Amino acid sequence: MPTLQEEISRRRTFAIISHPDAGKTTLTEKFLLYGGAIAQAGEVKGKRAKAATSDWMEIEKQRGISVTSSVMQFQHSGFCINILDTPGHQDFSEDTYRTLMAADSAVVVIDGAKGGEPQTRTLFKVCALRHIPIFTFINKMDRETRDPLELCEEVERELGIDTYAVNWPIGSGKEFQGVYDREKQRILFFSAEGRGKKAGSTEVSLDDPALEEMLGANRAAALRDEVELLGAGREFDMEAVRNGTLSPVFFGSALTNFGVEPFLEEFLRMTTPPLSRTADCGVIDAFSEDFSAFVFKIQANMNKAHRDRLAFMRICSGKFQREAEYYHVQSGKKLRLSQPQQMMAAEREIVDEAYAGDIIGVFDPGLFAIGDTITVPGKKFRYSGIPTFEPEHFMRVSPKDTMKRKQFIKGTEQIAQEGAIQIFKIPGAGLEEVIVGVVGTLQFDVFEYRMKNEYGVDLYMSGLPYEHLRLITQCPCKPEDLVLCTGSAILEDFRGRLLVAFGGEWSVGFLTKHNPGLELADTLSV
Repeated sequence: MPTLQEEISRRRTFAIISHPDAGKTTLTEKFLLYGGAIAQAGEVKGKRAKAATSDWMEIEKQRGISVTSSVMQFQHSGFCINILDTPGHQDFSEDTYRTLMAADSAVVVIDGAKGGEPQTRTLFKVCALRHIPIFTFINKMDRETRDPLELCEEVERELGIDTYAVNWPIGSGKEFQGVYDREKQRILFFSAEGRGKKAGSTEVSLDDPALEEMLGANRAAALRDEVELLGAGREFDMEAVRNGTLSPVFFGSALTNFGVEPFLEEFLRMTTPPLSRTADCGVIDAFSEDFSAFVFKIQANMNKAHRDRLAFMRICSGKFQREAEYYHVQSGKKLRLSQPQQMMAAEREIVDEAYAGDIIGVFDPGLFAIGDTITVPGKKFRYSGIPTFEPEHFMRVSPKDTMKRKQFIKGTEQIAQEGAIQIFKIPGAGLEEVIVGVVGTLQFDVFEYRMKNEYGVDLYMSGLPYEHLRLITQCPCKPEDLVLCTGSAILEDFRGRLLVAFGGEWSVGFLTKHNPGLELADTLSV
């Protein structure tokens, strides 16, 4: 029977992040394939495309993009691995940021033809702030790509992090012949097999005379020169990897499976067991006996058969047991977490125990909110909150059928609790119409789709001119007596807090000048 220490030590929890279309979901599928979790990998695009395991929502299958993060667990080489697949599209970046809070390391997937893209940069910064290890997988080497040295330099320049190429590609596109493993000093040859099955490789050393026969004299000479050039660069430093200041770089092709297995093995060797977390009472050791966790995501209606709500928790310390009593810090209530589940995207199984590093989903009766802490009774600390992002797009929303008011209120509230949208109302008005704020406009499409398909409510939606939102921290008079400029409005959120929505940044100066005593918060946070 493994000890608590051993069980926690074999956990690895990481998020996969990238710009849309870099191949992130395809790479996730291939990890699951190697872990034996699925027999045939799904693809996001292609003639024979079988939907990817992590894209479980109908709208994801239709559009070929991920719109919500998903959680998958599998076993490989004695490790228990939790993968968090995140949406790549910047309209859903809020979900990605929250997911990164639950991960101990991140794998950044970069398209070899395009290099670093805006969304990749933003996500990198979030990882750098948390000092979590960042691994770079440069994908699509089976297509024409940019120069590998140029790609590594771009990662360093754009993302402000040192890189170390663990392996090196031999050609790209039609000329792609494999990769050279620098540490083991061997070449893995690329032999394309059927998609969705494991890739084959032939090993040969750099000094082997047979290399010329395999690659051709010019390509073999070029490879030896490139490897020599790499050797003159920086040394590999494991400590720097774990501090998040050095990113190991791997080359491969997720679609054809090449380079995925060596990457997974190296990744498992270099990453650490679950990291300790900071709470308001100090650092909580991951190997502590006492269970603690925080909620980083809420997802409604994953099960079509009955309307359910799941709160996803990252276990930060100790061991979770199904029948044990736990304490919800925010409400001060003791509770038993019913039907704890481990995920394979939309598929799940009930678990009796889980350990620090694992992600579990528990049934939510409407008690949990994003950022909540759960501990053992007697411990009353809180993990630091998860930031909310200021919405940049607003719409007035009301149901087409007034008889469906009840479903409308329920749907908007539940989707808002997931954190995908934020809802507001005019102070003193009812909930017949609400104002929905989002970070990216695609979220409106997802919201409208889900309201119709999950709650049976068709919507009237009209755009509003607001671009910014500020929390009112000090109000000198009644909200209705405030002097407002054109294109601004006073709103109330579902916690009863007053906010002001306005167009351009100049409006802030106008509001504070014409309303002495009015104070606005700089940012919108939880």
